[in-house]
Amino acid sequence: PARQFDTRTTEPISFFLSSLEDLLAWQPNSNDDFNISAVPLAKRQPTLHSKRPRTLVCHDMRGGYLEDRFIQGSATRNPYVFYHWQYIDIFIYFSHHTITIPPVCWTNAAHRNGVPVLGTFITEWTGGEKLCEAFLAGGEEAYHAVSKQLARIAQHYRFDGWLVNIENVLSAAAVGNLPHFLRHLTAQVHSAVPGGLVIWYDSVLQNGTLRWQNELTEENRVFFDACDGLFTNYNWKEEHLERTHRLAGPRYTDIYVGIDIFARGDVIGGGFDTDKSLHLVRQHGLSAAIFAPGWVYEHLGEENFLHNENKFWGLLAKYLHTHSICTLPLTTSFSLGMGTSRFLAGKEEEAGPWYDLSAQEIQPLYLEHEGRLSISCSLQDAWYGGSSLRVQGTIPPNEERVAIRLFSLQMPAPPKLFLTLVYKLEGPHLDKFAVALELSTCDSGTCHDGNVTSLPAEPNGRHQPRFLPTPPPSLAKLLTACNHSSHGWTSRCYELDLQDCTLRDLSLLVSLHQPSPQELPFTCLLGEVRVLDAASMVASPPQVQSLTASQLWWQ
Repeated sequence: PARQFDTRTTEPISFFLSSLEDLLAWQPNSNDDFNISAVPLAKRQPTLHSKRPRTLVCHDMRGGYLEDRFIQGSATRNPYVFYHWQYIDIFIYFSHHTITIPPVCWTNAAHRNGVPVLGTFITEWTGGEKLCEAFLAGGEEAYHAVSKQLARIAQHYRFDGWLVNIENVLSAAAVGNLPHFLRHLTAQVHSAVPGGLVIWYDSVLQNGTLRWQNELTEENRVFFDACDGLFTNYNWKEEHLERTHRLAGPRYTDIYVGIDIFARGDVIGGGFDTDKSLHLVRQHGLSAAIFAPGWVYEHLGEENFLHNENKFWGLLAKYLHTHSICTLPLTTSFSLGMGTSRFLAGKEEEAGPWYDLSAQEIQPLYLEHEGRLSISCSLQDAWYGGSSLRVQGTIPPNEERVAIRLFSLQMPAPPKLFLTLVYKLEGPHLDKFAVALELSTCDSGTCHDGNVTSLPAEPNGRHQPRFLPTPPPSLAKLLTACNHSSHGWTSRCYELDLQDCTLRDLSLLVSLHQPSPQELPFTCLLGEVRVLDAASMVASPPQVQSLTASQLWWQ
């Protein structure tokens, strides 16, 4: 069927629904299998429902369903990717199709990094008016049918809920039923999707007129009260934020203040001045909705995209809450889900561009430290996938080492950990540097446990795991590459015993064999990092059962 398969290549594709008829007629079928997310939503701290200002990203690019619609990837050169997941709470895939089902590659990448994904239900113009009249102006049966279908679709494709955007005028009958529809949709989504969400876009008012408020008002509050949050329009000033905070009462963090990165209309700041808008939003304790951050790619061009993307998010970082990983194993080769070649064990297997966000791995923190340290992506060389992590910096005169924070963690430390690191040093003075991993911990009694009002305790233990020249026999298969070099990459294994503490940070430690009176620059590529709970590694993994293959086409 043309909806699920590209008519030109027969490849499976992600799709949208264009009408109320399509929505009501939708039934799951076997052609949908490719579109179902295969990655469960990873746990993170702080959780989405903790009381703090959150950050939502709304992705809107050239009508949507571009190369990201190809479920098994494409040979796209310089595609758009998003990878600053550790700073955001919610990802919305937006398009102007009536029912935007997020392309499954986005759901897979977001879930792997602990971020829930929402689709969009939008009505606009005169067509939208007719559509709303058809399902809202009658009895509850009609709008119940719509909300049940939307919840079933999210449950079936395994994404996490909906942004609802009614951008057309409504009759008195239709607007009267709108809060009931929203309340019913929210209840349906909550019961069908664990942790599911419904967010309302600031558009139509309770009297049915279409007038963007740029804030929470008595005119649109009825819709906010019926769902999980309000995404405001973009043309606000500071007084709008003050009034919104007051009116929202205890739910002020459920207000996502819209920030258009293209800076259309009368806005405080977009582009590389987005921090001015975000600063004000945070001053008032509100959440933020960052709309169309693809500006970096669309406006500044594809060539320097990765550099510009790190600059854009680097400017916002101080206003964004860093999220912590809270389950093991943690394993990543830092792949962005794209590349100019494919690598396996440090060897280039296949040259040529590729793009597949489902193959994106867990992403680290991309931190910059006063120009002394920077973390970026390298497409030129990789251990596995399409990219590695380039860590560049300097060790100041007479100092021995620097620690570069890669991941924030928050979980009870198991008694024994195995860690592996694959790296490659570049540039001069290679023999002067040593590279290792460092874990910081804090005592279990004092550590932060998800209650956001108490600040996380500062780490009070820093551990350099012991070098493990050969792995124990039971783990020889898993830790094959210990103390081994391949294609210029060095592999190292470590072990660490811990007691009664909580894991806090995983850092890369770059040190000098001998302190130097001069500042010494270094460049280190990271190919892979793994943190493994020794106890769960010894148990043999469950056997795969009932494997079937379908829809094969031999070429």
